[in-house]
Amino acid sequence: MNVRPDSDFEVVETDSQVRDLVDRLAPHPHVCFDTEFVSEHTYRSQLCLVQVAAPGILAVIDTLKARDLDPFWRLLAEPGRTTVVHAGREEFGFILHAIQARPSHLFDVQVAAGLVDHDFPAGYASIVRRFLNLPTNKGETRTDWRQRPLTQAQLEYAVDDVRHLEQLWRKLERKLESLGRVEWMQNEMVAWQDDVEESFSRKRWRRVSGLNGLSRRELAVARELWHWRDSVAEERDMPPKRVLRDDLLVELCKRKSADERQISAIRGMQRSDLRYIVKGLSEAIARGLELPEDECPGGERHRAPPPQLAMLGQFLATAVAGMCRSEHLAPALVGTSSDMRDLLSYKLGYYDEERPPLLATGWRSRVVGDLVDDLLAGRAALRIGDIKSHDPLVIERWGDR
Repeated sequence: MNVRPDSDFEVVETDSQVRDLVDRLAPHPHVCFDTEFVSEHTYRSQLCLVQVAAPGILAVIDTLKARDLDPFWRLLAEPGRTTVVHAGREEFGFILHAIQARPSHLFDVQVAAGLVDHDFPAGYASIVRRFLNLPTNKGETRTDWRQRPLTQAQLEYAVDDVRHLEQLWRKLERKLESLGRVEWMQNEMVAWQDDVEESFSRKRWRRVSGLNGLSRRELAVARELWHWRDSVAEERDMPPKRVLRDDLLVELCKRKSADERQISAIRGMQRSDLRYIVKGLSEAIARGLELPEDECPGGERHRAPPPQLAMLGQFLATAVAGMCRSEHLAPALVGTSSDMRDLLSYKLGYYDEERPPLLATGWRSRVVGDLVDDLLAGRAALRIGDIKSHDPLVIERWGDR
């Protein structure tokens, strides 16, 4: 354990020190943590530091020196323990990939802030200023966290990301209780974790840019190329697009040829490192070309919505945003204009997805449902009130008069 004389935190650099830290964290029902990572050069984000806070404990784990973090991850998954994070998608991913389990109870201060205030997604410094009126360290934002040794300033910057997390958690928990939104927060965190976990496990081949307009056969080739590219990227621990760019993948689909000479002749395929993958590309393309027609993926077709949908969606999104501000809710957390169009499609019978739209479920349905129904039925109207007010829009229901 390395406690620097000019600092109030410890630096953990060995596996035995990690286990000792976990032993000291074990009695605490709430543990706050954050990470520093680099995501540009590897298949998955490369974890470089873990910052940890609990009453009487402030620590930075150097994960390039201490390699076995499983005791820490398992601690967070123990029943009855709350894990506090800010914008914790990557943090959740590190836990999930390490031990294939979720934290027992996850509390993200960014989500909580959106449930009690107007701003979402808010940065950590903004939330600390807004709710605690405290400054934060603004330096070292361009640090390459893989480099060693780290300076004292870099370590201070890293540990500041957890220094106020417990205080924030307590403040936001009280705000949620006073507004009757604790259950909203709990449900939102479960749904958020479901969504993030699904995104990690879901094969995202349809996200390749340029697939629109491809035939079913070309989409079959795209799917095979995506799977091949993803497996090569994972094996080589590199970003998938560094194996093969999206535009080259789509061009290969359009050519519909597994001939290695034709593949090599495509502009952009002359890089020396690409010559070694031509055989794998050829085999993937051949699998897509040989797939039975009825097993080829279809395009994502939807019934054309009525032309007024975009205008109505924009109008309703504006009305809902005004209502959210008056209710101390972040409009961006409740839903986007796209979510509002999905809700309208759902109500008008043009919605083709299996799952109900976001705004038709859970606490969001209770927040926006009556307002949207009243506006669509003409039982409510939106007008301009005081043009000098921060919230100049007024929602009038005919029963209010």
